[in-house]
Amino acid sequence: MTHAAPVSKASGARHAAVTGRTAGTAGIAGSTWAARTHRAPDVFDARTHAVAKWAVPVVGGLIYGYWAAANARDAGPITGWNVLFGFVCAIVFAAAYIGVRMLAPVLRRELHALVWTAFAGIAFGFLFSTTGESVLRSTFMGLGASVIVFAASFYHYYTHEDAAGHPVN
Repeated sequence: MTHAAPVSKASGARHAAVTGRTAGTAGIAGSTWAARTHRAPDVFDARTHAVAKWAVPVVGGLIYGYWAAANARDAGPITGWNVLFGFVCAIVFAAAYIGVRMLAPVLRRELHALVWTAFAGIAFGFLFSTTGESVLRSTFMGLGASVIVFAASFYHYYTHEDAAGHPVN
């Protein structure tokens, strides 16, 4: 059986600073170390999170809309209808992303993963269909992308949420 060696207060403080763990209530020597709850560090303030809450869907929508318009124009001239198509795609993508982001956290982990899977599969399938490929091939490509997204998101939510969908600290 192993025992912890007694440590001086200076050494204990240095250990706490390095590991992020603090000594228990019985004192430093011979005590058990209480482990902190493991959370990712929050390096941004609340204002940055509030800006990112709206910036991510808007920028993502603009990128998606540009990509869809570029695929649809197929190296032809940029027309007003092409620009309109890109902006409509951007608005729909951003709105769907915001809707999924608001809906998904209130669902259980399986449905949480399924909602993100459907969003990603539909978005990818539509983007692929703008290249002029057949509907069948676009459907299979969207399904292929959604299988990958489902595997990754289900694993993530299965390891980070309880069965009711609440985050596990």
